[in-house]
Amino acid sequence: MSAHLLTRRLRPVDLYLVDGALAVVVGAALCAYAALETPLNGGAREPVWVSVLTGLVIGLPVAARRRWPVAVAVTVSLAAAAALVTGLIPNFAAAAPAVAIGLVFYTLAVTTPMLRSLFCAASCLVGVSVALALTGGDLWSRTGAIAYAAVMIAPAWLLGWSIRERRALAARQSEHLVRQAATEERLRVARELHDVVAHTMSLIVVKAAVANHVADAQPGEAREALRVIEATGRAALTDIRRVLGALREGVAYGPAPGLDELPRLAEHAAIGGVDVRVDVRRDVPDVAAVPESVGLAAYRIVQEAVTNVVKHAAPAACRATVTVAPGEVRVEVTDDGRRPVRMDGEGHGLTGMRERVAMHGGEFAAGPRAGGGFAVTARLPYQAVA
Repeated sequence: MSAHLLTRRLRPVDLYLVDGALAVVVGAALCAYAALETPLNGGAREPVWVSVLTGLVIGLPVAARRRWPVAVAVTVSLAAAAALVTGLIPNFAAAAPAVAIGLVFYTLAVTTPMLRSLFCAASCLVGVSVALALTGGDLWSRTGAIAYAAVMIAPAWLLGWSIRERRALAARQSEHLVRQAATEERLRVARELHDVVAHTMSLIVVKAAVANHVADAQPGEAREALRVIEATGRAALTDIRRVLGALREGVAYGPAPGLDELPRLAEHAAIGGVDVRVDVRRDVPDVAAVPESVGLAAYRIVQEAVTNVVKHAAPAACRATVTVAPGEVRVEVTDDGRRPVRMDGEGHGLTGMRERVAMHGGEFAAGPRAGGGFAVTARLPYQAVA
């Protein structure tokens, strides 16, 4: 419990209690005691109640420094200057009001916009310097008055200003991290939805075209196509619910597809008229050591590549080889499609695959093969999960 109290963030009421305690210590203990001291030059000694009142006038406003920082800074500066000028606080005890001045100008710089706090600090510095210089004497000569006033005000204000700037920088960095995380999450969801929808819709369109073509002549085959469309649509809805459900606060991510689900892609691709052979080579003793994100990336790359074959090259033969090696997963998807390959621009599919590989610091390449068809290769490095 004590450790929690020491490390937790102070509430506003706690801060005001701290300021109240500081006001009592600075006002009653320091400034009042300083005012009770007898001047070294044998000047007149004021009544005790005047000394105590002087200390309270200088110290008690510290309690309200967070509520009215400008007013408190001006009040404490004028009261300290008056006490020093009139001799109520002797020259050798001038450090006592300097503590109060330091506290209020630190708070002024932390809580007030820069231009306003700078104007207030400069005005008080000029006022205190002029007041001290008018008293004459060796200690409060013109140069000494300006120097001492600057020592009381400038360091505290500069410290408060630097802390304010650091807090503002930390807030901006935190806001940037939040925006970056939100952007990455949107991209992740967009990639997942694109892969699910594009793959499923390609198969549905193919089977719907078949059903429409043979509906009159072969009603049995048309019904089979509709059955495949229904099953594919249900599977797609399940995947979409998994992706969107992860966006809800407090809902854990559902099991993501990975290396073990790759053979299922061959069955779906066969529906679209593509003969797919999936070969998963495991060169590591424990496939569970492959991070889930890497397995998902490999699965989505194969899925998108096969989907492109269904959309652009069917009927065709496709071979997908996934090699799980120590420290990396290599993916290679090739087809022998005879349709002309257009490389005048990349669609969302290739862009999504490239982004997935880049997230893991890997390498990606896609393009037409010399003997015809298309090839997609990717390398996904990883650190084994303990």
